[in-house]
Amino acid sequence: MVDQVQVAQKSDFHYVTEGTVSDKLKVPVDKLRWECDPADFDFKSTDELPELEGTIGQERALKSLDFGLGIKELGFNLFMAGEPGTGRTSTIKNLLKKQAKSEPPPSDWCYVNNFKQGDTPVALALAAGKGIEFASDIKEMLESVRNDIPKALDSKEYESQKSAIFEEYQQENSELFGKLEEEAAGKGFSLQRTVSGLVMVPQKEGRNYTQEEYEALPKEEMEKVETVGKELSEKLNDVLRKVRENEKETRDRMAQLDRELGLSALGHHIEPLKEKYADFAKVVEHLDAVQEDILNNLEDFKPPQPAPQIAGIRLPRQEPSFERYEVNILVDNRETEGAPVIFEVNPTYNNLFGRIEQVMQMGGAASTNFSLIKPGALHRANGGYLILDAREVLINPFAWDALKRCIRSGEIKIEDVLEQYRFMTMVSLKPEPIPLQAKIIMIGTPWIYYLLYHLEPDYRKFFKVKADFDSRVTRTPEIVRDYAMFIATHCRNEKLLPFDNSGVARLLEYSSRLVDDQERFSTQFMEIADLIKEASYWATKEKSSHVTKDYVAKAIEEKIYRSNRVEDRMQELFEDGTILCETEGEVVGQINGLSVISLGDHTFGRPSRVTARVYLGKAGMVNIEREVKLSGPIHDKGVMIITGYMGGRYAHDKPLSFSASICFEQSYEGVEGDSASSTELYALLSTLSGIPLKQGIAVTGSVNQLGRIQPIGGVNHKIEGFFAVCKMKGLTGNQGVVIPKSNERHLMLKDEVVEAVKAGQFHIWSVETIDEGIEILTGVPAGELQPDGVYPEGSINYLVNKRLRDIVDSMKKFVAAEKEEKKQIA
Repeated sequence: MVDQVQVAQKSDFHYVTEGTVSDKLKVPVDKLRWECDPADFDFKSTDELPELEGTIGQERALKSLDFGLGIKELGFNLFMAGEPGTGRTSTIKNLLKKQAKSEPPPSDWCYVNNFKQGDTPVALALAAGKGIEFASDIKEMLESVRNDIPKALDSKEYESQKSAIFEEYQQENSELFGKLEEEAAGKGFSLQRTVSGLVMVPQKEGRNYTQEEYEALPKEEMEKVETVGKELSEKLNDVLRKVRENEKETRDRMAQLDRELGLSALGHHIEPLKEKYADFAKVVEHLDAVQEDILNNLEDFKPPQPAPQIAGIRLPRQEPSFERYEVNILVDNRETEGAPVIFEVNPTYNNLFGRIEQVMQMGGAASTNFSLIKPGALHRANGGYLILDAREVLINPFAWDALKRCIRSGEIKIEDVLEQYRFMTMVSLKPEPIPLQAKIIMIGTPWIYYLLYHLEPDYRKFFKVKADFDSRVTRTPEIVRDYAMFIATHCRNEKLLPFDNSGVARLLEYSSRLVDDQERFSTQFMEIADLIKEASYWATKEKSSHVTKDYVAKAIEEKIYRSNRVEDRMQELFEDGTILCETEGEVVGQINGLSVISLGDHTFGRPSRVTARVYLGKAGMVNIEREVKLSGPIHDKGVMIITGYMGGRYAHDKPLSFSASICFEQSYEGVEGDSASSTELYALLSTLSGIPLKQGIAVTGSVNQLGRIQPIGGVNHKIEGFFAVCKMKGLTGNQGVVIPKSNERHLMLKDEVVEAVKAGQFHIWSVETIDEGIEILTGVPAGELQPDGVYPEGSINYLVNKRLRDIVDSMKKFVAAEKEEKKQIA
């Protein structure tokens, strides 16, 4: 049937036939979605496919990773930027799994006691596997020494030598005191021991003077006694000094005896270790320090004395500690094949850089030593690769700043990070730093990458290589094959049902829908993996042996149903008329625009009524959303572009002098984006021309000042949103959506929409210009500017131009009358 539309006002009527342009601009059914033909596959089930090796697409990122992992210079650490689920973590793990095996295992690291500065434990590096061996050697040596030294100390030879030294000491002392006593006796004095020590006491007839006898002595005799007493006292002091010297010499001789004994018991244990670890200078130095400390503390190796008892109470015996000789194995690489690859999922400060543990003692006091030093991820990854989540590093206090310091200094320091925040300084250890030789790989979103790049000055110094993971990949036969192998691999790894070729084809179509592109697939494999599991669940529930396209479709429907409660509630509002939306008839200045609502886990489209009104005035275009601050800057820009279009097309022979208001009806939230700018322009042209717009056709697309229609986002959601409303109100065969021509490749519509288009119940038009769109919406030609500067009579542009001229003439008359009135008043 031919539709006839009245397009002129008053007595001028023109009738145009709709069908030629409209049909020409319809999108063919085969372009409404890309369909994957299962017959194109050379397999019937994913059981026939091998496992996927490598990554699907991501050529740019893989080249960056190859460069970043190969270059060894300082600061060339990597940042893997990409959306979650794009395979960043699995890609780097697979690459490092292969590369690390070909690299030599790094050194073992141990902490040992520093016998010179006890609060600064010494770090020792040994060849891979030698750390545990060194600790075992030290333990074995210590056990042997603890057994041999007590035996040597209990030997008859040692006792005889010790007795000889002591007897010689006593004999010398006896001789010294004997001579002094003999001299004193000859001078009438006696050497006696008192509370205050040894003193010379004058004698009378073999006994001490009484006080009365001494005071009764003549003055001369008393002076003589005092003089002799002073001389003897000086000699006594000389003897005591000589005794102390003998005592010190005896102690030295005893110590030397103990040292020689210790060397004889210790030397044949230490020397072999020095030879064994001769290639490690710091280890040999430590062994010398161990030997010296043992020789200086032989008392600790003597048999323990019985514990003292007080009033029948047995006191605890203080056992000597030998922990200072032990070895704290910080990093043990004996079982590491190649370079280590560490993925730290919780990069707190302590988990990254290690910690010093404390042991609570009786009374609540805490103590620590070098054996309580624990490694961090950087220690375990030293000599290899450390993978970190950028967001986790940034949200953990102190982690990012400490990581920068670590990379800058090239050292891993274990510190008490809270020390600077305490009011009182606590005694703690400061272990010797360990050189850092690890490649650090951070994984994060592009937003985090650019945030760090622009706001963190040191970031560019330490992470010079960016591996950018794309969220989509161009469809090629190789990529299709890799995708099928990915499905096969995931099914095997997760023990899921295999997919038949129809299930794989449906999954590939879903992947294209995720990116709204017929020529690309999504690389957000987290979404794909989830759908694989859900489809396998439904197939298992139905006791199917394979996952077919029906189960994939079921999984998609169920996934949407779990999240689309808000969409269904909005559909109810359209159905009961709460939200006004007409899908039949024609109205001047009223059109159905399309918008997209994203709720995070679900995105859907909905129609939005746009109206325009034109009246005399000089205000120009009035965007009601802008006036009430409900529109964003991009939407405001779209409205201003409409002003540019109107001026460029209709103001070449007259000024634009009119007022127009444009509004999104029943819009109670912010409006952003320029995808409705063509919709607003169509409503304005309808109002100016007086030609009604078909309410069964919704429109989307942005426009530039030249009237060209530009692509928009969310085209599938928008079409499906309007289709749902039309379906609910009843499909008439005259309904449809006008989209930009450049959005054709983005069409991946649902099956029910495609079927409705096939049946002629719904239509999709694609346009490149405003003129093409207005002709579809009105059934009236837009009209092109003729060489004489006018538009064809009866065309949309003719009527708009005529109305604008009429408004200008009316404004001139109004202004002239206003001036005349002012003159008369004057």
